[in-house]
Amino acid sequence: MSSTSAPTHQDSERAWSFPMRGEDHFTWSYGSGRESLLNLYQKGKDKQWDSSRRVDWSLEVDPCDALGTPEHTLGLYGSRQYGKLSAEGKRELRRHMAAWEFSQFLHGEQGAMICSARIVESVPDLDSKFYASTQVMDEARHVELFSRFVEEKIGMSYPISPHLKALLGETLNGSDWDLPYLGMQVLIEGLALAAFGILRDRTTKPLPKQLLSYIMQDEARHVAFGRLALRDHYKNLSSRELAEREDFVIEGCHLMRDRLRMQEVWENLGFDMKECMEYMNHGPRMRAFRSLLFTRIVPCVKDIGLWSPRIRQAYDDMGVLDLAGADLVKLMESDELRAEALDAERREMEARRGEVHEAIALARETATDGR
Repeated sequence: MSSTSAPTHQDSERAWSFPMRGEDHFTWSYGSGRESLLNLYQKGKDKQWDSSRRVDWSLEVDPCDALGTPEHTLGLYGSRQYGKLSAEGKRELRRHMAAWEFSQFLHGEQGAMICSARIVESVPDLDSKFYASTQVMDEARHVELFSRFVEEKIGMSYPISPHLKALLGETLNGSDWDLPYLGMQVLIEGLALAAFGILRDRTTKPLPKQLLSYIMQDEARHVAFGRLALRDHYKNLSSRELAEREDFVIEGCHLMRDRLRMQEVWENLGFDMKECMEYMNHGPRMRAFRSLLFTRIVPCVKDIGLWSPRIRQAYDDMGVLDLAGADLVKLMESDELRAEALDAERREMEARRGEVHEAIALARETATDGR
């Protein structure tokens, strides 16, 4: 393929659909609810924002260096395949990797929008319906943001990865109302939140830093919602029901781990697939990256009560068991503060630019009066 070719979208020509399962729940208890969830609902209302106003879309982005991350952080860096690339080939690789990564974020956010809408329908409690309705709007905004970034700034997109698609299918095809919570709020959103954080902290480019920071501010509330709702529900499940959820978590975590190999990129660029996959599975950067990506998932799974020896063994086999001690509350507070600090920094820069413009205008006026 030429360096300007876009990936083939096998899924883009038709909608992906399947029969819905489960039940819709109405409730006639309007006057009560859990204080923690109602407070989160109020926060969800207070924190709504307009992506066309809060984000500075005038910022330029180099499609072949969208994130500005150092070369040594790339997953394929150090492999024989990477060493064969010319300077132009490396730039094109960066473009495809960014297109793949942000396309998966985009597809995942659409999945989150549909899952949160499903939660509004199926969850039995009104306080959960209230909060989930704010999340539907949040996720629609995220789809809008990533879609615009992929289309306007990178100019190339990838279809949904088979592993993400499989997990979304399992999440949406379950008959129990808690599975959209578990699959989306805990697994998919948890991994996405960690990935957003890694890229937010590594990027040197202002536009992706804004996108990721502002989206993470919303996602911190979403993960908190899943924790609160599932922790209450799982206290009342039987051992058989808990085992079924644990099976779902273990399979989902394997799918999320495998999703990170970017095989569609290597195949699309005509790389040696066996060599690339071997390096992505066992290379030092990807091992460390995979561990970081489970920073939000492992402590959340423990917190909601799915912490049997089988779950712990699965995480130990994946090399992420030690992440169980991570402080989710502090991580989410930090995510919110980072977004607010970015807003404050931008306001300060705008004020300084205003002062400079005023000084220039005053100097011109003074010069004109002097003549």
